[in-house]
Amino acid sequence: MPQLWGESLSRAELCELVGDMEQVAGVTRLELSEGPERGVEVMAFRTGSGLDFEVVPGRGMDISRATYQGLPLSWLSANGVPHSAYFDSEGLGFLRGFFGGLLTTCGLLNAGGPCEDDGVKLGLHGRLNNTPARNVHADTHWDGDDYLLCGYGRVRESLMFGENVELVRRVQAIAGEKALRIVDEVTNRGHDTQPHMMLYHINLGWPVVAPGSRLVVSAHTVSARDAVAASGLPHCREFEPPLARYPEQVFYHDAVPDHDGLCQAGIVNPLLRGGFGVGITYRAAELDQLVQWKSMKRGTYVCGLEPANCRVTGRAEERAAGRLKFLEPGQSIGYDLKIEVLDGPADVSRFESAARR
Repeated sequence: MPQLWGESLSRAELCELVGDMEQVAGVTRLELSEGPERGVEVMAFRTGSGLDFEVVPGRGMDISRATYQGLPLSWLSANGVPHSAYFDSEGLGFLRGFFGGLLTTCGLLNAGGPCEDDGVKLGLHGRLNNTPARNVHADTHWDGDDYLLCGYGRVRESLMFGENVELVRRVQAIAGEKALRIVDEVTNRGHDTQPHMMLYHINLGWPVVAPGSRLVVSAHTVSARDAVAASGLPHCREFEPPLARYPEQVFYHDAVPDHDGLCQAGIVNPLLRGGFGVGITYRAAELDQLVQWKSMKRGTYVCGLEPANCRVTGRAEERAAGRLKFLEPGQSIGYDLKIEVLDGPADVSRFESAARR
């Protein structure tokens, strides 16, 4: 039942008050018109709770801008949201088009650093985020007393004589709720076994990330990716002011699922609105790694929380370590994540209690 501006309203009650639900919430399809973003389609979601966000079908059905009652949630890079035609797949070329945003999905066949694996040269973080979706459509409809806002698309990573792996994605929100869900199914449509790496690069920025903010995670151990990160390990849950120099640091959190198999990770700024932040809930069975990417550099002031089925040193190292996952011909795997706004002490306390359990 929608909770709108302090009122709890049934479908019948709400429909008596408005001529069209677009007055309250909806999904609008837009197209950007200049610069490298020219031709990029956007699905603009308005939930009626104050949570607004933009899904980008031409960039893997990922999510760029996200705000709550005017407060930015996601970090945005200086790149904007360039059209996928500008994608540079070699080495670190991914970074030239990396928009950050609330969600950049890395995969489907590789994620993490550039490397050469099994005779194939692989660039940073794979091709998914730079592949346009097919069968794209947006839908709004009632489900009982819930008004659902949905965006759908299919993204295929394929190569003649090679892989044929497909992602089917649904991004969903409920009018009046300050949360969204990402429901994915990845299927190997080909006839050969394929490596499968999947990483949900959720990029949180100021004012969620700020001096005094803290990382909340259902974890009992944490390790550093390298020597640079090892120096920051004691302070990985804290956030410094923007610094002139700050080499990025990456940490691996060993998250412990609850009795339902769910893990929580989030960032809370206790100095804003009595407690304000973003929380993520995901299933540990499919996403058995939680990567934290921390950059406190001026202009690149961001913390990425990244549920994943891999680490980020590249596919070759994942294979060597015995962590690399595979999809057999015809095999599917599903992923389900919730991203929610934590607004006020009650929300923060509830989320932190769930993480501590």
